[in-house]
Amino acid sequence: MSLKARITEDMKSAMKAKEAGRLAAIRLLLAAIKQKEVDERTELDDAAVSSVIEKLVKQRKDSVTQYEAAGRADLADVEKAEIAILSAYLPEKMGNDEIAAAVTAAVAATGAKGPADMGKLMAVLKPQLAGKADMAEVSKLVKAALAG
Repeated sequence: MSLKARITEDMKSAMKAKEAGRLAAIRLLLAAIKQKEVDERTELDDAAVSSVIEKLVKQRKDSVTQYEAAGRADLADVEKAEIAILSAYLPEKMGNDEIAAAVTAAVAATGAKGPADMGKLMAVLKPQLAGKADMAEVSKLVKAALAG
């Protein structure tokens, strides 16, 4: 079953169970997926759906930061609940050790030497790690590997 089909089935079960918060988050996700499909005039595969989910989670995290800074814990809690629901559809994240091993392997494969080779290295790593690792963390590890 594709990720999109699983999300649709979860929406149906949330409707039947009358879980309003979960239903709202899933509907928001399906609307974002549909919008992306309309914009690109194509059917999204699981990787593209995952990127939409990651984007929504990132937006929610930014909102939580803003709400907490403004002292609105009630709104921050709603966003955190949506993050939990959306994150359930993302693939398991890699640990720092796994990411470091991938960076080391990519450095060896590309022969990257210094900071000037960061773009070349990230171009190799991004397809391998997209959706499985936080790319900001990957970038930090790449900088450290090339600096040392």
